[in-house]
Amino acid sequence: DRHMALIKDEDIQLVRERVRIDEIVEQYVTLKNAGGGARKGLCPFHDEKSPSFTVRPAQGFYHCFGCGVGGDSITFLREIEGLSFAEAVERLAAKTGVNLRYEEEDSTRPKRDAGQRQRLLDAHREASEFYAHQLGTSPEAAVGRQFVQDRGFDQTAAERFGMGWAPRGGEALVAHLRAKGFGDEDLVVGGLAARGSRGLYDKFRGRLLWPIREISGEVVGFGARRMFDDDRVEAKYLNTAETPIYKKSQVLYGLDLARRSISSQSQAVIVEGYTDVMACHQAGITTAVATCGTAFGEGHTRILRRLMLDNDAFRGEVVFTFDGDEAGRRAAMKAFTGDQQFVAQTYVAVEPRGMDPCDLRLADGDAAVRDLIASRVPLYRFVLKNTLAKFDLDRGDQRVDAVREAVALASSIRDRAKVEEFLREISSLVGVDVDHVRAELQRSNAQGKAGSGAVNRRGPAQPVQPDTQSAPQENITAGFGAPGLSDEREALKVII
Repeated sequence: DRHMALIKDEDIQLVRERVRIDEIVEQYVTLKNAGGGARKGLCPFHDEKSPSFTVRPAQGFYHCFGCGVGGDSITFLREIEGLSFAEAVERLAAKTGVNLRYEEEDSTRPKRDAGQRQRLLDAHREASEFYAHQLGTSPEAAVGRQFVQDRGFDQTAAERFGMGWAPRGGEALVAHLRAKGFGDEDLVVGGLAARGSRGLYDKFRGRLLWPIREISGEVVGFGARRMFDDDRVEAKYLNTAETPIYKKSQVLYGLDLARRSISSQSQAVIVEGYTDVMACHQAGITTAVATCGTAFGEGHTRILRRLMLDNDAFRGEVVFTFDGDEAGRRAAMKAFTGDQQFVAQTYVAVEPRGMDPCDLRLADGDAAVRDLIASRVPLYRFVLKNTLAKFDLDRGDQRVDAVREAVALASSIRDRAKVEEFLREISSLVGVDVDHVRAELQRSNAQGKAGSGAVNRRGPAQPVQPDTQSAPQENITAGFGAPGLSDEREALKVII
C-alpha cells in the first residue's frame, strides 16, 4: 500500500493505542472470557467447531491456534473487510477520534482519493439518506407511506430500519450523488445506477426501499419492492446485484440490529422477507434476520456461528420460519441438508394457516409472533413428518420403506440421549414395533461402516446409537471433539 507511508507514524501508533481490539473484533465475532485476560471465539477466517480464536485486549493482538492468523486491530480490519492499510487506519481513526496527519504539502487533510470500497460505501450512505428523505417528504411517496402503514408499521419503525423511496423519474439519485462529488463509474459499479442509450439512470425507480447493511452497519445494497402496475420490471422484489461491497451469500438483512441479541441469547431466527424481520423485531424477537434474494447457505451459517459462539456446548438454537405450503416444505428440506454445519440445534416454526410473521402480526398482534417462535419444533421432527407423508402407511411394504428412510434422520440429533425417543416417535407415527425401528437403525449403521449403505451425513463421526443407559459412558470411547473433553483439548492447544 503506497499510501501507508503518507500517514504519520506517530498517528498510526496513536490509533493502535486508542482502539480496543476486542471491541473491533466483537462486531464480527462473539467473544467469551477465557481467563488470563484473554477472550475467545470462533475464527472468522476458517470454519471450526471449537473456538480457537483468541484476543488479548491488553496486548492489542489476536491469534487463531487453528489456522495461524494473527495481528493487531489494523490487520484484523484489513483482512475481514478487504481494506488497504491506509483505509483500515482511517476507519479506526474515525472510531477513536484521532485526526490523522499526512506527509504531504498540506498536512491538515489527506489529498489522495479514497479507495474504491470506501467510495462505494460513502455513495451508498448518501443514497440511503436521500431515499429516506424522499419517503418522509415526497408527495409521490405517499403510496409507499401507505404501504408501510398497511403492513402495521409506524414512522418510527420505518426510520429504525432506514426505509426509503426511489423517485419514479429515474435521474434524481444520479443528480444528487453527482452533486456530492461521486463519479459515474462508482455509481454503476456500486449498483446504484445503470447506463442506457440516454446516459446514466437510477437503478431503482418508483419503489419502496430497504437498505441492506453489513454487520458493521455500513449500507452495501438495497432491496426494492414494486409499487406500481406500470413498473416495467415485473419482479415483486428487486435487489442490488453483486458488487465489490455486496455479496448476497455473505449478508443477512437485519444483522446489524440483531447481532447483539443473537450473541447474548445464542439464538438466531431466520425469516423470509424484509417486513418479516421488521415484524419480529417490533414484536420483541430481536434475533430475526433474513437472506437477501437467495437461499440460506454456508456463508450465512458461518456468520451466525461466529455470533452465537456455536460450539460443542450445544447451547444455541437456530429457528427457521417457513410458509406451510409446498415451497415452505422444500425450503425446510434444503435447510435440513445444511443442518450439519451448525452445532446448535435447529428448529422450525410454521404457522398453521400459512401466515408469515408480518401477516400474523397484522392479524393477531405481537404476542402471536412470539408464540409462533416459542412453538418451534426440532427441524428433524418436522422433516420426519414430511418424510413419512410420502408413504402409504396402510401398506406393509410402504411402512418398511418409511422406517428405512426415517432412521437415516437420526444422525441429525445432537443429544445422543434423545435418539431412543426419536426411534419411539418413528414407531408411533409409522405404526410398527420399536424393536423393528432399532433393528433398521443398526442395519443402517452397519452398512455405513462397511461403506456400502447409507452415509452418515455428518461426515466422519461415528454412527449414532440409541442411548438406553441411564448414565452415559461416553468418556470411555469419546472422540477428540466430545463436549466432556474441552479441558483436555485446551491443554493440548496450549502445549502445541
